Amino acid sequence: MSSRIIFAAAHVVADPDDNTKVDWDATLAFRRHLWQRGLGVAEAMDTAQRGMGLDWPTAAELIKRSAAEADGGLLACGAGTDQLTTPPTSLDQVIAAYTEQLSVVESAGAQPILMASRQLAALARDADDYHEVYGRLLGQLSDKAILHWLGPMFDPALTGYWGSEDLDEATETFLAVIEANAERVDGVKISLLDAEREIQLRRRLPTGVRCYTGDDFNYPRLIAGDEHGHSDALLGVFDPLAVVAERAIGRLDLGDIEGFLATLEPTVPLARHVFEAPTRFYKTGVVFLAWLGGYQDHFSMIGGLETARSREHLLRCYELAAELDLFADPELAARRAALL
Repeated sequence: MSSRIIFAAAHVVADPDDNTKVDWDATLAFRRHLWQRGLGVAEAMDTAQRGMGLDWPTAAELIKRSAAEADGGLLACGAGTDQLTTPPTSLDQVIAAYTEQLSVVESAGAQPILMASRQLAALARDADDYHEVYGRLLGQLSDKAILHWLGPMFDPALTGYWGSEDLDEATETFLAVIEANAERVDGVKISLLDAEREIQLRRRLPTGVRCYTGDDFNYPRLIAGDEHGHSDALLGVFDPLAVVAERAIGRLDLGDIEGFLATLEPTVPLARHVFEAPTRFYKTGVVFLAWLGGYQDHFSMIGGLETARSREHLLRCYELAAELDLFADPELAARRAALL
């Protein structure tokens, strides 16, 4: 892929005999599937159940194992503060937690993604606190990082991130942090499910700073772009849509924007269904589709999150995916869907 940088945020496969553990063989096999499709892997992100069952020690092992498997494939890994088991009382504690995780990412040879921190959201008093934390973190990195703005629809604990619940005010702080540290920022991942806001923010980014769309509702048009630029992508929805994403970006690499849109836009109804409110439970649909697609031999998730969506919701996932001819083995998918 040459026209866009595309990451799929990958899910983890639970051990069916103990859903507190990871099935490492199946989890790493799925990452190889994504690399084989030409996609990058965004590791240990919210799609991998960070903050929803996957603890930091397991996430650290996931990062190391994925880095060992990458073999030249594009890999970026999430670093946050979720090892803090009690609320921090100072910004120094938040920075120390980030630093610990960033050290693991950089030691593995992966690109760091600075994930939004629940602990920082709860502790920060104003925009200045975000400037201090991100300025100090970016200043100590050996490689450029991706900054992640994850909206409260994905995680209610992140309400008011960047110092305000007013998204216009928060955007100004976000842009100011980027501008102050532009030489250390590779790009920004925007997960607000607001295409117009992303476009306006994208146009204001400093030269050389990429916009990675995290908008699982509006991704085709955002990736296609306009006369002022485009978004690259870091998307949870490209976990189940990897094969389609590969075809679509192939059209874009040939300069065929209409062919790209014709390939990818029919996937939007499925994406909107998988990510419908409460959006934070989208991981259940992602793993369900991986099971139907034959990428794993069971439908169980870390912490039992497979129960987070209704039977009706999951069957509709199957129907929409089948309409897209998404399954390499439709009979297998049908048999597994019938088990519900």
